[in-house]
Amino acid sequence: MGRLFFFHPIYFCARMLVSHRPEALLLLADGTVFKGRAIGAIGTTVGEICFNTGMTGYQEIFSDPSYTGQIMVMATPHIGNYGVKEGEEESRAFTIAGLVVKKYSEVWSRPGGTGPLDDALKAAGVTGISDIDTRKLVRHIRDHGAQNAIISSSVLDLDRLRSLLDGAPDMAGRELSSSVSTRTAYSIGPADAPHRVALVDFGVKRNIERCLLERDCHVRVFPMTTTVEEMLEFRPNGFLLSNGPGDPGAMPASVALVKAVVDTGLPVFGICLGHQLLAESQGIGTEKMHHGHRGINHPIKNLVNGRDEVTSQNHGFVANREQTERNADVGITHVHLNDNSIAGIRLKWKPVFSVQYHPEAGPGPYDSRYLFDQFIQLMEGPRPSAPATSAQTKTTTRA
Repeated sequence: MGRLFFFHPIYFCARMLVSHRPEALLLLADGTVFKGRAIGAIGTTVGEICFNTGMTGYQEIFSDPSYTGQIMVMATPHIGNYGVKEGEEESRAFTIAGLVVKKYSEVWSRPGGTGPLDDALKAAGVTGISDIDTRKLVRHIRDHGAQNAIISSSVLDLDRLRSLLDGAPDMAGRELSSSVSTRTAYSIGPADAPHRVALVDFGVKRNIERCLLERDCHVRVFPMTTTVEEMLEFRPNGFLLSNGPGDPGAMPASVALVKAVVDTGLPVFGICLGHQLLAESQGIGTEKMHHGHRGINHPIKNLVNGRDEVTSQNHGFVANREQTERNADVGITHVHLNDNSIAGIRLKWKPVFSVQYHPEAGPGPYDSRYLFDQFIQLMEGPRPSAPATSAQTKTTTRA
């Protein structure tokens, strides 16, 4: 039976397609080289290499704006086998800089599928490489850290590729949200909905919008360059600070905007980059991680209720723990159980909170969707009161 399998027509055709794909090279900044076969668009692409451990959901990953500027390594061995389905993308197009996989399926099958992955990659101009040892590559990244890399199926000269790679900017210090933020404001949801949310778009995922719509919200999505005065004209009940790509420390204008949003006194909910910008606005610095958190099964501890959550994550920067602990106005609400990094904060005297992960994602469980309900409750309920000043305390004592 084993010998008959190897001569099956579908297997034979798939092997022929692989052998006819052009050669491709992957070069890392530390000099490590992988040779494979081209997938997607023929060309050359540069970005920071990272890996995602999710076993499903590659369409959502590739279209997540937070991955802008990054070459994605998929830890699961087979990619493309269920094609793509219209309506499951998280943005208008694939946003990754490049793709690295072990086995790339030329054959796809899925009820409701609308096309092969290869067509979507080519339409987005995404260059990739397959038929390499991704297990070895993932272990290399875990040992040596995220770094710049280059994929090419049009240039196979290593010296030339090294020259191109040397000129690529590092992720640290890069502002990338402006390349994916909406250029004009737009509204979604019924205008007479009971909750009005001003969503600041740093690279928002569509499922964040869907989660708000499911909770009877009228959402106005604003460009990241919008002033707080312009957003207040919308008469929002609360603000949502979206996810997005790049280094939050390289976004002083956005940090100032978030500080102004917090100062309105309205409820604020930050997700991923929105969480990092909130931390920066409160004087808490962010720092580059060794290789980041990217996957759909990351364990989080909710310090408020003591429960654990299985979460979807995608970030390469994190709030500084020491500075967070020293800030008397900020409380830590969630921690990552793998490395004890900050995964959620709240402002003690304002209706403001944020998380470092993606509660809008559905990695299997919906452990974190309660955070959207918490946001709704803040928009409906009373505001936390600020602590009494020393002068107020003395007056009360004399009375």
